[in-house]
Amino acid sequence: MKKKTFILSTLTLLSFSGLAQAKQNICVFDLLGKAGESYKLIEEWALTSKNWGAEVNLMPYQDEAKIEKDFKAGICDAFYMTSMRARAYNKFAGSIDALGSVPSNQIAQKAIAFVLDKRNKKRLTSSIANEKYEVAGIGQIGTAYLFVRDKSINSIEKAQGKKFAILHYDQAQKIVVQRIGAVPVMADISNFVKKFNNGEVDMIAAPAYAFKPLEIYKGLGSSGAMINFPVVNVTADLVIRPEKFPEGFADQSRSWFVKLLPKSFAMVKRLEAEIPARYKVNLTKEDHDKYQKLLRDGRLDLTRQGIYEPTMMTVLKKARCTVERTNFECSLSGE
Repeated sequence: MKKKTFILSTLTLLSFSGLAQAKQNICVFDLLGKAGESYKLIEEWALTSKNWGAEVNLMPYQDEAKIEKDFKAGICDAFYMTSMRARAYNKFAGSIDALGSVPSNQIAQKAIAFVLDKRNKKRLTSSIANEKYEVAGIGQIGTAYLFVRDKSINSIEKAQGKKFAILHYDQAQKIVVQRIGAVPVMADISNFVKKFNNGEVDMIAAPAYAFKPLEIYKGLGSSGAMINFPVVNVTADLVIRPEKFPEGFADQSRSWFVKLLPKSFAMVKRLEAEIPARYKVNLTKEDHDKYQKLLRDGRLDLTRQGIYEPTMMTVLKKARCTVERTNFECSLSGE
């Protein structure tokens, strides 16, 4: 009897030991795979995560749809991909990428730091079909600007009838592109720049991060331009299945992402500065204000439709009006 008890105790200890040592698979999206800045960021995070009791295994992907499929299949215990794609798992964090809501790096840094604050822990946890998810970090990818193959497309009126590549899974992009009278062309994050470079579309929105690696300059040629107007701030969410990680892991992870923000934004500013000045075109004040109002109307509509999270829209407006107090929207209600 004692021998049986000893064997059972030993097996129990071994099973618990195996659980403690089990690695967590993190599926990481980066268009450039292991060579990309997003992947390198998560490599830094992975090293530090050992201090929080985790032993993560990074799995690089260059296709977000494949990550989502593998996450649903249980192959990934967590994923890191664009907030637009991750919005389905947490609308609060996913709405930080609302169109026109974050018009500068200064506002973006304030917004991300606020979202990851411990006061928002409950908002960063969600349950879908009896599965629990938690946002354990948000990384900055950069502001997306308009790129056009013909620099004469420098106003809303001139964008009418032009083909605009949009991410097929983001209903918000489709609605706003239709509002300006352009023609939305369905694409994926892995091929939208190719469509631009090949001349299949006239316009795209992309962050500076994509300029050199995806060779956007090929689509610009000698007659194209980067319209110096921030359309959307692109971030990435780290979403975990909390039961697969040590207790308190997400709290420590979020704190790490906040501490790294200055470094992330320094990288974004460097990449933006590296885009040759000859491509950059500023809007007139009149057109700038028109775009802002158009995007604001779009956000209000999308929030009413349930695509964007209302609390986040209020938070982002406060951030904008703290930095730009004279902006027309600061005296308006609605967000």
